[in-house]
Amino acid sequence: MSFKPTALFPPTPTTARGTSTKLGAHKDKIVYTNGKAVIIRDLNNPLQAIAYTGHVQPTTVARISPSGYYCASADTTGTVRVWDTVGEDQVLKGEYRVIAGRINDLEWDGESKRIIAVGDGREKFGHAFMMDSGSSTGEISGHSKAINAVAIRHQRPFRAATAGDDAQIVFHQGAPYKYDKTIKTHTKFVQDVRYAPSGDHFASVGSDSKVFLYDGKTGDTIAEFTDRPHKGSVMACTWSPDSKSFATSSADCTVKLWDAETNKAKTTWSLGAGVNNQQVGNVWNREADIVSLSLSGDLNVFDARVGDKPARVVTGPQKSITALAPSGSGTFLAGTADGRVVEYSTASGEAAPVEGQGHTSIIVGLAAAPDGKVFSAGYDDRVREIGPGAAFTAASLATAAQPKAIAAAADGTVFVVEADGVEAIRNNQQVAHLKPKFSPSAVGTSASGKLVAVGGEDRKVRLYEWSGTALTETAVLEGNKALVSAVEFSPDGALLIAGDSGGQIVLFDVKEKKIITSRWSFHSARVNSFAWTADSKHCASGSLDTHVYVWSVDKITKNIALKNAGPGGVNGVLWANDGAGKSGTLASAGADGCVRVWEVTFHA
Repeated sequence: MSFKPTALFPPTPTTARGTSTKLGAHKDKIVYTNGKAVIIRDLNNPLQAIAYTGHVQPTTVARISPSGYYCASADTTGTVRVWDTVGEDQVLKGEYRVIAGRINDLEWDGESKRIIAVGDGREKFGHAFMMDSGSSTGEISGHSKAINAVAIRHQRPFRAATAGDDAQIVFHQGAPYKYDKTIKTHTKFVQDVRYAPSGDHFASVGSDSKVFLYDGKTGDTIAEFTDRPHKGSVMACTWSPDSKSFATSSADCTVKLWDAETNKAKTTWSLGAGVNNQQVGNVWNREADIVSLSLSGDLNVFDARVGDKPARVVTGPQKSITALAPSGSGTFLAGTADGRVVEYSTASGEAAPVEGQGHTSIIVGLAAAPDGKVFSAGYDDRVREIGPGAAFTAASLATAAQPKAIAAAADGTVFVVEADGVEAIRNNQQVAHLKPKFSPSAVGTSASGKLVAVGGEDRKVRLYEWSGTALTETAVLEGNKALVSAVEFSPDGALLIAGDSGGQIVLFDVKEKKIITSRWSFHSARVNSFAWTADSKHCASGSLDTHVYVWSVDKITKNIALKNAGPGGVNGVLWANDGAGKSGTLASAGADGCVRVWEVTFHA
């Protein structure tokens, strides 16, 4: 048996209210950060995405060098990593601790040799260094508070501008970089500063809702843009490739396109109202595409030539993916740690939000029913229904206690494991409530819906018969050595697989009620999810240890190990096709918010 990665569906950028989020771009790709990962994605081909996971602390900003060969990424501890973007190995070029605190922005010079990183340090707020050696190339000084942004003139003579929370812009000459003068045009936090590609001008925006233009060589103030100004904090600005115009994104939920020659507003795009539509970052991608980032994580792609609404919106999860479930032919759902549910298409790689009244807290499980409906349970103590059209229906029921796991039966009954027992729900009503003497922790149902398996904290799995109104215990299966964290019946109902918090997996014969094997113990941490192929011959498991294994029922000793399949832990696995035959398409997702797709080949 063998495997190969075929696609990666990335999350959207991490955002924070009142904080500017820096986006980078190179040709047709954009680069941003989410959690500990750096994402490079092609907006025109969603299947062409890269996730760099070399950082051990949450990342804050990443930018690709003008040459396109390297990417510099930074994190909350002041560390910058420079790594190779060419090839699949993402070889590390250098790692440098540049300031003693969070890095808010960094920028390459025009020769792809020098980097300036700025942020919130103790001894200093910025550092200029060589990308290959880390040696200093000047001094970034003049600020009394954290620096939010840095921009470098790409033509000689080099210049750099930094903008900070002290409401000041400091102009530096270089290289080596040294203080030249302080510019006091803004009255509140300066959120962003950006040089035009030509180097003739640079622009600044701030929390005072103001936009200014400066001379690129001298730093002299040229103009303030007062034509139809923003009504809220301006969080980001980005220049067009021809340096004739630039775009600004604001917390007033608008994006404006400005003419740098006439100092007038050419176009205003409105994204509606509400906190989630506040615009906190932007970047000009290619010739006509402006990408503006909403606080919700949505990437709004505008065509600079069309002025009414976004040409399209790229969405996805912002937080960890906590559960997966199939939703149709070639599509599946992912539930996240912030209560959102997203539907993915395996063919296109595009994600779409599940609309409607959803959850307000972490989703603990998704369960697909044979009729096409999917049921979700969350820490908001509710079970909700997602219809075949990938939208939440009006059906919603409060659970008796906090849910832990969920499973759906063929008759439309949903079984929810809760802190105090197992609740059976059908047609949005509770039809049974089992309160056993043990603490349940996992649940699964057979394809017929007549058998229910409940795993417990006492390391046992109990089988129940479901009459439609009551659960009757028929057997107790033992073999796990820790809390049972996941159980799943095979599609033919003949087998039951159970994984525990210690990483051990036990395969049971349902009819004989005995162990087939307890030697599938390669995981080293909690088993979170199982996925059977349609022919019941192979089963995939995802674990907190970051690995995915594919097990063979016919050849017990054979398995496929997908090592480090999900940095931070794998929370869900599923077969995007039925997995029957000689090969299958496996999807895995977890703590880093990425969905990875693998082509698995089963050898005879």
